Amino acid sequence: MPDTSVIHDIGYQRYAGARLGRAYAVRSLFEHGLRVSFGLGRSAKAKIFPWIVISLVTLLAVVGIAVRAQTGETFLPYQDLPSAASLLVLVFLAVVAPELVSRDLRNQTLPLYFSRPIQRSDYALARLAALLTASWLLMAGPQFLLFAGSAFTTGDGAGVWAEARGMLGGWVVSGIYALIFSSLSVLIASLASRRAFAAGAIVVVFMITTPIAGLFVALGGQGRLAQLAPMASPFMLPEGVRTWLYHTNSFDIGSFGPLYALVTVLLVAGCTLLLLLRYRKVSL
Repeated sequence: MPDTSVIHDIGYQRYAGARLGRAYAVRSLFEHGLRVSFGLGRSAKAKIFPWIVISLVTLLAVVGIAVRAQTGETFLPYQDLPSAASLLVLVFLAVVAPELVSRDLRNQTLPLYFSRPIQRSDYALARLAALLTASWLLMAGPQFLLFAGSAFTTGDGAGVWAEARGMLGGWVVSGIYALIFSSLSVLIASLASRRAFAAGAIVVVFMITTPIAGLFVALGGQGRLAQLAPMASPFMLPEGVRTWLYHTNSFDIGSFGPLYALVTVLLVAGCTLLLLLRYRKVSL
């Protein structure tokens, strides 16, 4: 070392703040996923599509409120809104799910996430929870708007309470739709690093299974085949659970209501398990 060399003190210090740990990292990942779902904190271009879908679903509730205010008739019951908006929800998930998981695969940013105190399973579950919450809010928000508009047409507290119970039932149905749709969508999206491929695969899986189930329903007539076939479609499965829970007349499920609920639980659990296995095996 030359005699003129000098060691400068540039103020380097060890981090002495609080270690927020794994739970904080997982919560931050969930919050980030939720913001990405709605384009919050991103460019105007990223906000366009999610908010177009949100506006269209909200428009359904606004039309329902307007018709009820003018005619006094219930045009769109709370529990019917998820079914009426199911195609829009699918389009929303086909765009958002690849944004959440395929982009990280494509840009190879997973090593950055896993350099933090989170496990691979934490990443997968946080992404799934964010997509589940976003899809539920997409349906539950307009249902609350429907309640806010309909409550004014009731004349007493009993009417408001009846509307509130109807809204809570609608939120349960929205939760069933969100569980089935989001678990399937995030699993499919996690298999492709290109967002376009992932979005196309999500739409294909949902759209192909529905006419097949409809064909078996038509072939089954009034028999058991027609009562069981809707379980093969992600669009019809939640309606079967709804029929069992609330005794609605969506379609005939016979005495297979508990089986619809069991298939729903197995489908969501299976998709979650496969998602965890996918991220256990994914290369960094």
